[in-house]
Amino acid sequence: MDPSSLKHFAQNADIEIKKLTKEEIVFDLIGAEPPLANALRRIMIAEIPTVAIEKVTMWQNTSIIPDENLAHRVGLIPLEADGRDFDYHKEGEEYTPKNSIKFKLHKICTKKDPSAPVVLNNTHDEEQLYNNANIYSGDLEFVA
Repeated sequence: MDPSSLKHFAQNADIEIKKLTKEEIVFDLIGAEPPLANALRRIMIAEIPTVAIEKVTMWQNTSIIPDENLAHRVGLIPLEADGRDFDYHKEGEEYTPKNSIKFKLHKICTKKDPSAPVVLNNTHDEEQLYNNANIYSGDLEFVA
């Protein structure tokens, strides 16, 4: 970036704060090019302490979803935990309540009517035909 474009940006860009609380800030970034606005967004996201599921241990995954895909999907579940309340887990260190959260997911999909034929690729009737046809983030059980 040459100095003249930086000077132009400094003279024409502005941040207008719309809302500011302890938990949230809403602002308009005026006069900034999209790549710069995106860089600012990514920097802010990186600085927010977050907690996510990183290590998944599977035992008897009988679903049609491969272990790797299921682990990836579980890792995308938003967790309501403050990252500042935890220590960073170091390689080779034991998992403790101070550096980890442990969840359990145990669901079995069964037919509601055992004598009914198996219906594949009919997503409209999943909940009517099967018990636990869909699994939700609320199905995760916290393990102390």
